[in-house]
This record gives sequence, C-alpha cells and structure tokens, in this order.
Amino acid sequence: MINLLTIIGARPQIIKAAAVSRAIANGRKNKKQPPFAQISEKILHTGQHYDDNMSGQFFAELGVPEPDYNLNVGSGLHGEQTAKMIAGIEEVLRNEQFDGVVLYGDTNSTLAGAVAAAKLHVPVFHIEAGLRSFDMQMPEEQNRIVCDHLSSILFAPTKTAVDNLRHEGLCDSQARFRDDKERRVVLSGDVMYDNSMYFSSLAEQKSTILRELCLKDGQFVLATIHRDNNTDIPARLQAIVEALLSIADSGMTIVLPLHPRTRKCLDTNISEALRRQLLGCDNIHIIPPASFFDIIMLERHAAVVLTDSGGVQKEAFFYNTPTVILRAQTEWVEITEAGAGLLADANVAQILNSYEQLRNRQVTFPPLFGDGHAAEHILKEIAEYL
Repeated sequence: MINLLTIIGARPQIIKAAAVSRAIANGRKNKKQPPFAQISEKILHTGQHYDDNMSGQFFAELGVPEPDYNLNVGSGLHGEQTAKMIAGIEEVLRNEQFDGVVLYGDTNSTLAGAVAAAKLHVPVFHIEAGLRSFDMQMPEEQNRIVCDHLSSILFAPTKTAVDNLRHEGLCDSQARFRDDKERRVVLSGDVMYDNSMYFSSLAEQKSTILRELCLKDGQFVLATIHRDNNTDIPARLQAIVEALLSIADSGMTIVLPLHPRTRKCLDTNISEALRRQLLGCDNIHIIPPASFFDIIMLERHAAVVLTDSGGVQKEAFFYNTPTVILRAQTEWVEITEAGAGLLADANVAQILNSYEQLRNRQVTFPPLFGDGHAAEHILKEIAEYL
C-alpha cells in the first residue's frame, strides 16, 4: 500500500484535491484497475482558510474526505503563518509513515508542506508545477518556485508550464532525492479541468444562485478581489471599485462575492464616499463567498469575469467566459495568449477598456488544459515512482 499525505489550506486547494481524492476512491473500488489501486490518502488541512464559507462547506459539496489532521493555523503574517504550518506538518510526518506528500498550487500551505517534507526526505509531488508570473513581489510566485525546486515529481498542467521548468533547468536536473531517484517533470493536464467536467452538470442541478439574484445568462458580470496587493493598497482597491461602479452605471449587473480580507479592507482602504456609493449601488450584488456550485454557475453564465484570482481565470476559461485580469501579470499566460483574458492591473481606464473589448469581439477558447483525466495520470506516475 502506498500512503500519501495531501496538504491543503485554501479553498482552491480543496477543489483541486477533490479530483485526486475521487480518482483514488475510484481506483480502490476497481482493484484490478488501474495501476494506482493500492494508493491510500490522508488529508491535512493547515487551517489557512478557516471561515466555513471559505473552506468547511466545500468538503461536503465536493465529496472530499474530512481532514485527518487540522492545524487550525488561521491568518497571520506570512512568516508567522508559514512557520506554524511547517512545525505542525513536521510533527505529523514524524509521527506517521508516509510515502509521499501531495501539494497543490502556490499558497503558504504549499510552501510549508514542501519545506517540511523535503527536510524529512519525504518525496514531494507538486500539482500545478511550472506556473510563472515572473513577478517576484508576489508571495505566490515565491511559493511556487521554492516548491518546484524541492519536488520529486513536477506535474505541469500545460505545455507552457513544462517550458518554464525547462528554462529553469528542472527538466534536465542533476538533483537526486531519496533512494537516489531523479526528478521527473510530467505534462499531466489540469485537475481543475477534470473538476469542471465532473461538477458542471451537478452545479446546474444544485445551485439556485441565478434564480435568487434574478440573473440571466450573459447579462451580468462576476467580480472577485482577494489578493493582498489589491486589497491592502488603498489606491489599487479604490481604482478597482471605481471601475466596478462605472460598469454598473452603464446598466450592467455585477455580482461581487466578498472575500473576508476584501470586506475588511473596504471599511478602511477606500474613501467613505466611495464605500457608500458601492454599498448603495442597485446594480451591484455584494454577497458572501460563494459555494463551489454557485461560483461555477456565476462563472459559466457571466458575460465577463473580472478577477485577480488565478483559479477563477482558469475556471472562466473552461466555461468559455472571457476575463479581465486585475493584475499586471498572470501565471496563466495561455489564457492571455489565446485572447480570452486581458491584463488590466488595477487601472480604471485599462479595466474599462478591457471590459469593452471582451464584450464587443468574438473570443475563442482552444483546448489547452488536458483531456479531463489529469488526476488519473498523476496517480499513475506517483505509483510508478514509488
């Protein structure tokens, strides 16, 4: 039996883990198929996202097993939060024998898992490896680079991600890991694409958000804001809010699910007049963080998505919805290269111009993210490696 520890801490990681957990469960049901039928999994939740709307309800919705360990770390400064995670993960790894650690994406939980496992010589398997925004001021960029360099297998979701790893020398690395094993780079496809295929019809059945908010297909905008360089810098947050108000003033309905950080910063980092204008705008629906099924429906039926989230950019692409990206760079360069997303940063004029461009031109969505079976490919590689 191969024993894996999956480490998650933020709600996008719970969503990604659902695809792999589902494939493990299916493999164990069909013991003669596939080659990874002998894999078992335990889940460690760092508690990086501790609000039930941000984390807890996702386990039930997605069918992800409840965590076997919960560190309950909560929020804090990057160093403080990451240090607590490393210590907690290290304790779990010392107390129980695991053959490998599975990590997702680029959060502080990802970084902590990579450092703790690598120090104890436990193989690290990084899903979503090779993504690069090339902005070293982004905590996520720092996290993903460190994790990639500590990983035994790098599961790249796209060819561009593989190219990034090759340019950094990781495809031909001389690094050696436990038992003198070499690093592997695998073009696996994207587990989020797996999920978009699997959960799309379920969302149509279970979500009621379009009806509750009286939304019609293609007649509203979905906006999400959560990155600290947008929420914590008053000039940037103010510019984004001004752009949203301008779009709303044109008659377009906007749905704005508020991340806890964003809700707090709206009270302190924009002018009181602008805040009153936002809260009083009839065309802007400010709602709590949306459930997974609700966010699928909003992404799928929006005319345009405005977001600073890497995950939302990609999910919108899966559902053929164009995206205004509220950042100066993106790790998902495939989306911008295809013309399905435009970088607007936190600049009012650029946001409005990008929005108008995407509303008034034909956008295409080429198949870039695999065959919908990335989780199975990933588990097969892990089983062969171990």
